[in-house]
Amino acid sequence: MNQLICKNFEEFRKHEGKPLPTGDWLTVTQEMINAFAEATQDFQWVHVDLERIKKESPFKKPIAHGFLSVSLLSKMLMDLLVVESFAMGVNYGLNKVRFPHPVPVDCRLRLHSSIQKIEEYGDNGLKITWDCSVEIEGIEKPACVAEFISLMFEK
Repeated sequence: MNQLICKNFEEFRKHEGKPLPTGDWLTVTQEMINAFAEATQDFQWVHVDLERIKKESPFKKPIAHGFLSVSLLSKMLMDLLVVESFAMGVNYGLNKVRFPHPVPVDCRLRLHSSIQKIEEYGDNGLKITWDCSVEIEGIEKPACVAEFISLMFEK
């Protein structure tokens, strides 16, 4: 796995405006889709009703919830980045979120991202705006495109 490794926030700030390495592939399974449906109480049939999907869905197989793609951004970003002085992070928000293509079950996703903006946040934190595009293997359009904003705090 390619990772950006920084000793501290000072070193991390030097990467503002630059791309991160491309993420590793992650397979979206029916178990993940079902767990997301359970957690969010979103049991829309196109995600979980396998018999109805075979008969009625234009996709002919289950598709993941669009918000599952967004939910994976935190994990995908943290897989690409190590800041050794990092203590904790929290999600701050999203801008310009779109789901250009549905995510079929058992497909593989990977993240393409860059650090758009880094701002100071409080005494020991940063507010980071990430440009994110979640690629679906073998499909031209991405699963999700978003500006993702998070807070990071140093030890």
